[in-house]
Amino acid sequence: MIELVVATRNGHKTREIQLILGPEFSVRDLGAHPEVSEIRESGTSFKENAKLKALAASRQLPALVIADDSGLEVDALGGAPGIYSARYAGANATDTDKIDKVLRELARVRATEDGRRARFRCVVALARDGNLLGTFEGIAEGSIADEARGDSGFGYDPIFVPDGFGQTFGELPNEVKNTISHRAKAIRARALADRLRRLEFGD
Repeated sequence: MIELVVATRNGHKTREIQLILGPEFSVRDLGAHPEVSEIRESGTSFKENAKLKALAASRQLPALVIADDSGLEVDALGGAPGIYSARYAGANATDTDKIDKVLRELARVRATEDGRRARFRCVVALARDGNLLGTFEGIAEGSIADEARGDSGFGYDPIFVPDGFGQTFGELPNEVKNTISHRAKAIRARALADRLRRLEFGD
């Protein structure tokens, strides 16, 4: 079994990554490592933030580390919330607060149907012993619903309708979402999976 540590304390994200990777992998997160200090996301892109988190955690842990940075980009909002997705409605905002702010902003700018086009973007960084081993990107295109729908997933999932579907990520079953999501596309990238297996077996 390939053991990974995800540089996050977001249990929702950890469980999703475990489901995406499957039983070949054992996935833990920083909740099991209180000795790892808080990692400041000071980058100006998803890629920079993913690299910062992966490298910082891998310097403190004797393990393979992956970190993802991801967020929602809405065309009518100029790409916002983007890299600030987690903090878009304030540092201690709930998922509902963040969703409400996106919907209010779309109403404020009187977004057209085209303006409601959006995408989830994810970059995953892989590191060990303070060395970056690669970055992998996944994008899910879609649009923003008029209201939140569904109780599955987390974050902005209840308002994101992926292309080709009438349901939001919050309504879709996990087994469907985890084949089409931005995070699934980044994590299941053949290059990442192959790299993990080579590292595990010493190639």
